Amino acid sequence: MQSSTLKRWSWVHKWSSIVCTAFMLLLCVTGLPLIFHHEIGHLLGTEVEAPPMPNSTQRVSLDRVLEVAHAQHPDRVVQFASQPEDSTDLWFVTLTPTLDPTDDFRSVAVDARTGEVLAQPRFDEGFIWVMFKLHVDLFAGLPGKLFLGLMGLLLLVAIVSGVVLYGPFMRKLEFGTVRRGRQPRLKWLDLHNVLGVVTLMWLFVVGATGMINTWADLLIKYWQHDQLTTLLAPYQGQPVVPHAERAPVQRALEAASRQAPGMNLSFIAFAGTAFSSPHHTTFFMRGNQPLTSRLLQPVLVDVRTAEVTAAPPLPWYLAALQLSQPLHFGDYGGRPMQILWALLDIVSIVVLGSGLYLWLRKGQPAAVTEDSAAVQEARAIS
Repeated sequence: MQSSTLKRWSWVHKWSSIVCTAFMLLLCVTGLPLIFHHEIGHLLGTEVEAPPMPNSTQRVSLDRVLEVAHAQHPDRVVQFASQPEDSTDLWFVTLTPTLDPTDDFRSVAVDARTGEVLAQPRFDEGFIWVMFKLHVDLFAGLPGKLFLGLMGLLLLVAIVSGVVLYGPFMRKLEFGTVRRGRQPRLKWLDLHNVLGVVTLMWLFVVGATGMINTWADLLIKYWQHDQLTTLLAPYQGQPVVPHAERAPVQRALEAASRQAPGMNLSFIAFAGTAFSSPHHTTFFMRGNQPLTSRLLQPVLVDVRTAEVTAAPPLPWYLAALQLSQPLHFGDYGGRPMQILWALLDIVSIVVLGSGLYLWLRKGQPAAVTEDSAAVQEARAIS
């Protein structure tokens, strides 16, 4: 590689790394407990579980569940209802001051068989919530998400430029060489390069999927504007149906289940919320396989008639968004995948930390015996 080209790649690698490293370190540190958020929840006693009962136990209607949940917070409105992926014995009902999107919500866990309130878990406080908010938006909402998305893009640039530089840097060394007898900074440079190559694909995948996840709000709004507007054209100009004239939600759920046979319910967005329309209850159904369980199928049910209006397939960009989420957190392959993701996360922390160390120690000269490409690489990283 020509010296001028190497210098350009070195400049790109240096500044993309410097700008994003501190934020990527934060994301790796906060992401580590999120990999095991269910296990941590069990340890802290914050996970809600339904008491054991015979499988033949009858279930109360969804309308009764919503009535019980609403009675706990009569000054609020029901926005969503959902069931855990591993249990149909629980309903989690989300209530907010208005139907508008907000972080001010209350959750009520209701037993699907008895209709009794089991708990009112707070998902907006505690250790996991703090880690989640730091990881997702830095407590800054959509601007925070987009900023972290930009940092993710810079990470991808740093990875690609690092790969380009790695070949010239290692042309006189065997792969995996760490020169321990030299200056500490040179040892950390070798370690940074070796571990960076080892975690290359994982870090690229996690960085890319994390960047895609930061666009979630914008992609959903675009989908609503692009496709839902067309589907809702027949309802244009019609008044919102009063609650007293709406069909039972249980009947709407049964209609949605018939529309999507072989699929399970993920969550329900009620009329007027951000994920639905003023005239529909939208049921988001998921598959029953490890991969398809991450792909949601919306089913729009008319609130007055409880008849299915539409079940549009999600566009490719929302399918990509849904697939990026389990890839990002490694929560689709059970405990072995969680452990692998955690180990790679820890190694990535070392890679990022060593890059930060090299930059902070940039005033110390590298060993004079190294070839010019290695020296330029050391300067690029620092």
